[in-house]
Amino acid sequence: MGRAQGPSVRLRLAASYAVVVVVTGVVLLVVVWLFLLRYVPAEPVQTQAGFVPTRDDLVRAFAPAAASVLVGLLVVGSVGGWLLAGRVLAPLERLTEAARRATSGSLSHRVDLTGRDDEFRVLADAFDAMLARVEAQVAAQQRFAANASHELRTPLAVTRTLLDVARDDPAHDPVVLLDRLRAVNARAVDLTEALLLLSRADQGAFAREPVDLSLMADEAVETLVPLADARGVRLEVSGAVATTHGSRALLLQLVTNLVHNAIVHNVAPGGRAGLVRVSTASRADAAVLVVENGGQEVRADLVATLTEPFQRGGARLRGVEGGHDGSGLGLAIVDAIVRAHSGALVLTPRHGGGLRVEVRLPRSAPAQE
Repeated sequence: MGRAQGPSVRLRLAASYAVVVVVTGVVLLVVVWLFLLRYVPAEPVQTQAGFVPTRDDLVRAFAPAAASVLVGLLVVGSVGGWLLAGRVLAPLERLTEAARRATSGSLSHRVDLTGRDDEFRVLADAFDAMLARVEAQVAAQQRFAANASHELRTPLAVTRTLLDVARDDPAHDPVVLLDRLRAVNARAVDLTEALLLLSRADQGAFAREPVDLSLMADEAVETLVPLADARGVRLEVSGAVATTHGSRALLLQLVTNLVHNAIVHNVAPGGRAGLVRVSTASRADAAVLVVENGGQEVRADLVATLTEPFQRGGARLRGVEGGHDGSGLGLAIVDAIVRAHSGALVLTPRHGGGLRVEVRLPRSAPAQE
């Protein structure tokens, strides 16, 4: 529904300034007039000094000058009000332009208003913060859609190939087909859940509560004991209470991903499995979780790429046939969760093979008694 066009805010402010100036001038002139009337006689008076003006004389002399002054005040008030209103409303015009650009899809533009703190500066800063958050959420959604469309293409293609083979070979064992289709489907489901979790962590859309990392470590290790036993990996958990403030579900996923990653990649050359150490500590400014595992040597130049989604390349789908576990998103999810909790993730190659992963999260505020 369209709205009737009204006068601009700048015009209304200019008119208001002009009215204030003219009214002030009228009041001043009335005060002067009333003050002068006290000393001016109403009737002509003849004195030794000569002619004494009467009130009528004063009116004839004062009225034209007062009218000229009022006209001048009206002009000055209108022009000055127009210029002053334009200067005052300039930040609002920048906000309007930024809003229009955001409406057209340009979320990278910022008002970036300078100067001292005032109402417009607070509004501009809040608007910039809103744009930054919206831009991050849109980018996370676009990244999720791109990753999902790219990564789900392969299991869907594998499914189609299996169905084509079964259709062209009526003698094909249906049990084998169902088992392979189930494995491919499980892979696609795991990948979708990992992508959703990564998107959720990127957006920071979760409730926060006090969480003890040592309890998360115990729970994650208990869950992954069967996988460790199957691979011949020994798990060790130690450390003190380390409380942070965040999402219990996401932090449990963080620890689980780290321990799972350590188990899966804890195979040294020659097929020897090793030990995974999980420890927690509470420092003055951070709750710390450390996960260490043995395995193959990790080059220092590759460490920075380990938190990138799908960094493993073509090897990430070998789990369909039983060669690889994980979606290629384990450390990417960990990195996103750590960033969402304003923490730090440090990956360090271990001497002799393997990786040391340290997570530092801000400590929760002490409870008020």
